[in-house]
Amino acid sequence: MNLYSVAAIVVFAATYLGIAIGRLPPLRIDRAGIALVGDSLMLAVGGMNVAEVIAAIDFNTIALLLGMMIVVANLRLSGFFRLVAGSIATRAHHPLMLLAAVTFSSGLFSAFLLNDAICLVMTPLVIDIVMRLKRDPVPYLLAVAMASNVGSAATITGNPQNILIGSFSGISYGTFAAQLSPPAAIGLVLTIVLLALTYRSEFFGGNEDLTVTAPRVRMHRWLAAKSILVVIAMMAAFFAGQPPAKVGLIAGGVLLLTRVVRSERVYREIDWPLLLMFAGLFVVVAGVENALLTPDLVSRIAGLGLNRMPVLGIATAILSNLVSNVPAVLVLKPFLAHQADPQRSWAVVAMASTFAGNLTVLGSVANLIVVQQAASRGVAIGFWEYLRIGAPLTLMTLALGLWWL
Repeated sequence: MNLYSVAAIVVFAATYLGIAIGRLPPLRIDRAGIALVGDSLMLAVGGMNVAEVIAAIDFNTIALLLGMMIVVANLRLSGFFRLVAGSIATRAHHPLMLLAAVTFSSGLFSAFLLNDAICLVMTPLVIDIVMRLKRDPVPYLLAVAMASNVGSAATITGNPQNILIGSFSGISYGTFAAQLSPPAAIGLVLTIVLLALTYRSEFFGGNEDLTVTAPRVRMHRWLAAKSILVVIAMMAAFFAGQPPAKVGLIAGGVLLLTRVVRSERVYREIDWPLLLMFAGLFVVVAGVENALLTPDLVSRIAGLGLNRMPVLGIATAILSNLVSNVPAVLVLKPFLAHQADPQRSWAVVAMASTFAGNLTVLGSVANLIVVQQAASRGVAIGFWEYLRIGAPLTLMTLALGLWWL
């Protein structure tokens, strides 16, 4: 092993450790910055040049993420999500109905519109509804986080790791949805059942009549109508087999053409650090592949049991909780090309990396968004409180997904 190989492995390990922790004490740097520093170090050790760095970045993934973020930003700014939340509040006359409505709306929106963005939108709305109803907010907020993870497994555009997998695998949008929508739908039902059984006093405590007047919602009706039409057209194009990155960019571009909202407001809704982190991870992984992963080594590691779907699913779930789901997918990428049925293997990785996000509060960015936003509004969701629902839900959905696939 030459000096560059050793240096590349050290850079890769340090970058992934920093991303797993979320920071590098005592430095004030986030995951996006850690990934960018990893890129610069890969360049510094001399194993990659600028052209190779550019070639390593999967711009289809970046483009689709950007387009989807613009779409969600327009829906949010138009008042569409506030209208949905108000409708849920006035029509749910029993806590179980409210739980089911929150779960299925979070899961359905997350299936098509990026779960992290949906959690950002839904969390404050759900807190507002539950507080006005004078109910315990915790089970409903857990429903937002867990349903967004489960529901996002259903399609390529449900979460960042699925977008990666869609680009790497070449699976069509319709085929992906046909494979993973059924376990995702059953997973949403399991989410409701586990939450209801765990919080019996909230859902079966005798004080179960809910009545609330919907707040007046300020809407940009034209922007909302335009955004909904664009989403419908975008979904139709996805299922018709059009390239997702192309469709996502076109949808985002169309929605930027408006006299209602200044472009700067849309840009503030976009998760630029996430896009930067993706670009950085592409380069770091490519650097260690060039330095270490010879075809013979890749073939040997792939033959250690990753060709068996249960082993692959469990390995993906464990790795996703160690380093997060997006880095886990990038690490597994070189080994899936050697599978007898690579598309099925990618489907298993998509399912396992997504469902594994429900194991702990640290399992996915969506969970952290819900917990942090709840804390800023005085609602505490502890690690163990999350785990007692998340652990059984993760085990049940993983078993279901592996059986289905």
